[in-house]
Amino acid sequence: MSDKRVYLYDSTLRDGAQTQGVDFSSADKIAIVHELDRLGVDYIEGGWPGANPTDDAFFAEAPTLSRARLSAFGMTRRAGRSAENDPGLQALLVPSVSVITVVGKTWDFQVSVALGVELDENLRMIAESVAHLRTRVAEVIFDAEHFFDGYRANPQYALSCIKAAYEAGARWVVLCDTNGGLLPHDVETIVGDAAKTVPGSHLGIHCHNDSDNAVANSLAAVRAGVRQVQGTLNGLGERCGNANLISVIPNLVLKMGYETGISAADLTKLTHVSRALDERLNRAPNRHAAYVGESAFAHKGGLHVSAVEKDPRCYEHVVPELVGNRRHIVVSDQAGRSNILARFREIGFDIDPSDPKIGHLIEEVKLREFNGYAYDGAEASFELLARRVLEGLPELFRIHSFRVIDERRWNSKNELITLSEATIKAEVGGDLLMTVAEGNGPVSALDAALRKVLTPVFPQLADLRLVDYKVRILDPKAATAAVTRVMIESADRHGERWCTVGVSANVIDASFNALHDSITYKLLRDGVTQG
Repeated sequence: MSDKRVYLYDSTLRDGAQTQGVDFSSADKIAIVHELDRLGVDYIEGGWPGANPTDDAFFAEAPTLSRARLSAFGMTRRAGRSAENDPGLQALLVPSVSVITVVGKTWDFQVSVALGVELDENLRMIAESVAHLRTRVAEVIFDAEHFFDGYRANPQYALSCIKAAYEAGARWVVLCDTNGGLLPHDVETIVGDAAKTVPGSHLGIHCHNDSDNAVANSLAAVRAGVRQVQGTLNGLGERCGNANLISVIPNLVLKMGYETGISAADLTKLTHVSRALDERLNRAPNRHAAYVGESAFAHKGGLHVSAVEKDPRCYEHVVPELVGNRRHIVVSDQAGRSNILARFREIGFDIDPSDPKIGHLIEEVKLREFNGYAYDGAEASFELLARRVLEGLPELFRIHSFRVIDERRWNSKNELITLSEATIKAEVGGDLLMTVAEGNGPVSALDAALRKVLTPVFPQLADLRLVDYKVRILDPKAATAAVTRVMIESADRHGERWCTVGVSANVIDASFNALHDSITYKLLRDGVTQG
């Protein structure tokens, strides 16, 4: 292993799920895993098997990964039980994982007070848990909880804990700044001492951001010798969050010269991954986020613009395209072409970069984004827009009109229910058709009616299903008259997933636009060229 190789461990699906306001569904987790796998991280922590129904559902249908290794998280055996007979440890042995991460106490205070066990018993809990799991999976990772607090209180004991895990067979021993209070110089000093007990090639770092130093602390730990960094996308996590991998990765690669599993081509996906996560969480991306924010390479008129036009290095610490972002000159925005051409390459769309139609597409994208559209996280809608502008799209079907009615009433069992009914008039293959369908909400009814009228002509739609639906209010000050953005995620029986977007002042109309794109994308991808 090269001394410059640093391994990346993403814990968004567990640590990130502890963020206030974040509640991942199993579908969310699967989509995020695919993004991380394509990005090229080494480890993806899926969650804690047995802890909650969502994690159980995720591991039951965990996707096959092409680059990353999937990890399950849990804790060391409980006091008074053997590792072989501890239900918590056994629950971690799910078929879909090849890596298990177990957390254990390394602060003598917590061992005595929180666990209520003798210090030597805690050492046995660590060693026996790691040794048992090591016989069952390819890799075991030990998270040394509160390691830095433990080291300050009792260095000898904290070091004996990580030594016990390493000698029992842990591939990685991860030093955790659990309360997030350290500063970089503290981390570098303590990690340097820990590396005398466990080789740096087997040490990792896991930092929380309570002092706003999680990224800096992670980089300091790498300088001191660790070769695994744990963190989350966009720094999600409880309290103030975790180390932000979106910042850690380019700092390691572009600034410090370290190698990761992320190639130069992968690095250009960084902005997309960051924004796609925010879209999935139905929240606005941080415009001022380092590297990937909309304002990260934005320059407003005057001396800055003049200097940047002569030499971008004056006000840009890296080339924005390296991380998939773009320069934004507020007074005369000429950016966008490179990003759109990169999108074309991703979807396999071959076009001459000098084609004047690309300029028309750029202007169309800018206009739509001004009106509320967002294509990060809605690649299917972007592809349809691009093809419509550049080469035209066949009109597979035409919706002449639709109507949605909601009824709220008491049923015969004296239960208060709400029913939705959608009526659609559509032209398919020259025939004018009409159908009615019910659903458990207006969007559900509209979706059912659309597929009811189209499936007899396009049987490919029989396996189409909606797996997620999100609405964002774009101008909250307008209250109920606000423009809304609807994001819909669809899937089919082949496991393919795609996202579409619709925008309107009417949420049903926005939903229809996203549904229309979803169906059209499915048909075109399946090779349908006419109705």
